[in-house]
Amino acid sequence: MRASQKTPGRQHDLVRLRRELHADPEIGLELPRTRRRVLDALDGLPLEITAGRDIGSVTAVLRGGRPGPAVLLRGDMDALPLTELTGLDYAARNGAMHACGHDLHTAMLVGAARILCARRDQLHGDVVFMFQPGEEGADGAAKMIAEGVLEAAGAPPVAAYAIHVMSARFPHGTFTTRRGALMAGADLLSVTVHGTGGHGSAPHLAGDPIPAAAALVGALPGLLTRTVDPADTAVLTIGAIHAGDAGNVLADRAELRGTLRWHDPRTRDALRGGFVELSRSIARAHGVTADPEVVGYLDVTANEPDEADFAAAVATAVHGADRYRDLPQPLCAGEDFCRILERVPGAMILLGACPPDVDPAHAFDNHSPYAVFDDSVLADGALLYAEIAARRLTA
Repeated sequence: MRASQKTPGRQHDLVRLRRELHADPEIGLELPRTRRRVLDALDGLPLEITAGRDIGSVTAVLRGGRPGPAVLLRGDMDALPLTELTGLDYAARNGAMHACGHDLHTAMLVGAARILCARRDQLHGDVVFMFQPGEEGADGAAKMIAEGVLEAAGAPPVAAYAIHVMSARFPHGTFTTRRGALMAGADLLSVTVHGTGGHGSAPHLAGDPIPAAAALVGALPGLLTRTVDPADTAVLTIGAIHAGDAGNVLADRAELRGTLRWHDPRTRDALRGGFVELSRSIARAHGVTADPEVVGYLDVTANEPDEADFAAAVATAVHGADRYRDLPQPLCAGEDFCRILERVPGAMILLGACPPDVDPAHAFDNHSPYAVFDDSVLADGALLYAEIAARRLTA
C-alpha cells in the first residue's frame, strides 16, 4: 500500500484522537484518562486486550489469519511536567504537556491497529501493540516487560519497532534511522554540597556551599573536553540547582541535579569517575564537602543492523526515497525502548513532525514548552507501522 492510498477519514480520526490526548496530558505510570481513550479507540477491533495490573498500560494482540511469528509495535503515552506555551487551540492547561510527541505516537499506533485489523486475514503471524506509560523517567518499558508484554502473543516477538516524532532538526515528513546506536545511554547525576551556613554579612565565618556549587557547574564543560575523545559524543548537563531561602542567609547545603548522556561505555565510565572526583575536589578547595552520586538509568538505544535496514527499506518503499535519509550520528536523547531492544532485535525510526512552514533548524525542539508537532504526519506514521509489521511477518 502506497502512502497515497490512505483510507478516507483515517487521518481525520487520528487527528481528533491526538488532539484530545494533547489537551488532556497525564504524567508517569498511571494514565487513567489516556488509557480510557485508547481503549475506546480500539473498541470493536478483533484484538485481545490486556490492561496493566499495576501501571496504566494497554497491550493488544492481533492474531493473523495465517500461521507465523509475532512482531511488536510500541507507542508511548505519557507527557512531561511542563506548562505548555504554544498557544494552540488544543493546548494543555493542566500543567503537563505532550512536549515529546507521545500523543502522536499513541494515535499512530491506534491507526496501525485499525489498518492491520482490516488486513487480518493476510497476516502471517501476530502483532503486539504496546501502549506504554512512564517513558519519561519512570522506566515504563521495563515495567511492561515485567508484566509480560513480550509473552503477550504466546511466544516472544521476533522483532520490535517504534516510531518517534521530532519537532525540530528533521524536515517535515522525513523518516530517518541508522544501524547501531540511535540514542544515548543516560545516567542521573546529583551532588549535595555541605557547608555550615551563616550570616550573609560575614561569609568568612561560614562554610558557604554556593560558590563551590557554582564552580562545579562552570568546571563541568572542561571535564567533557578533557575526557571525551573528539570523535565520540557525550553530554553532561546540570538542570536543577537549589540552595537557600533568603538573601541575607548563607545556606548550609546546595543541591545539584543533572544528566550524563553517552554512547560508548568507556566514555561513560571515564565521565562518571571524573564527575565524582571533580565534585569532591572543588568542594574541598572551597572548604566544604560534597556527596556526588551517579545512578545508571538507561542503556544505549541500539538498532539491530538488519532490522534498521529493513525499516529503512520499508519507509522508502511506502513513502518514497525522497522522504527517507540515513541518520549520520546518534542523538544524545535517551529512550527506554532500549529495554525492548536489549531482548528483541528491532529498530526505532524517527519522523520529522516540524510544521511544514517552519525551518526545522530553528524550530523548538522536543521538551520545549513551545514545541509544536504537526499532526498531518499521523496517517503516514500509522501506515509505516502497519507496513513494517505486515512485511516483517511475511519476511
